[in-house]
Amino acid sequence: MVDRHRRPATVEETKALAHPLRLRILRLCAQQELTNKQLAQRLGRDPGTVLYHVRQLAAAGFLEPGEVRTGASGALEKPYRSTGVSWWLDGPLVETAANTAPWEAFQEELREAGPESVRTYARFALHLSPEDLAELDRRIGAVLDEYVATDDQRRHLPLHGGIVVVHRMED
Repeated sequence: MVDRHRRPATVEETKALAHPLRLRILRLCAQQELTNKQLAQRLGRDPGTVLYHVRQLAAAGFLEPGEVRTGASGALEKPYRSTGVSWWLDGPLVETAANTAPWEAFQEELREAGPESVRTYARFALHLSPEDLAELDRRIGAVLDEYVATDDQRRHLPLHGGIVVVHRMED
């Protein structure tokens, strides 16, 4: 059971989340247990590369092995599943790669899904004090946390993804 309270990410956790492919692996393994071979096929990547990233995520506590199973060919398969820990980590992420990895992973997912997959979006520009920004972040986070914490109750419904990015604009 995942502790569903926000906490700061450790240096090791930040490093593990600093690669877009790792974020995509986490997203896929949050929906179902997948083997390294299945992940490589879904992501269109070399199995060796995927295995390297799977091991990084497992070492940081973001993936755990599922029950070993027999595959269609009779070979034993070792699936992985997300622990759900990554959602409950707070930044700020100090490494540039860690800041851009979620955006890059989202762009790849959106390209694969196609423009017709977009259901809603909001683009905005707001003048915010540091306190206003913190409150906006807290409120958006609270709504998302509520949905994430109860998502297992809606697994029978279509899967939707999204991203909220607030950045400082040039003056």
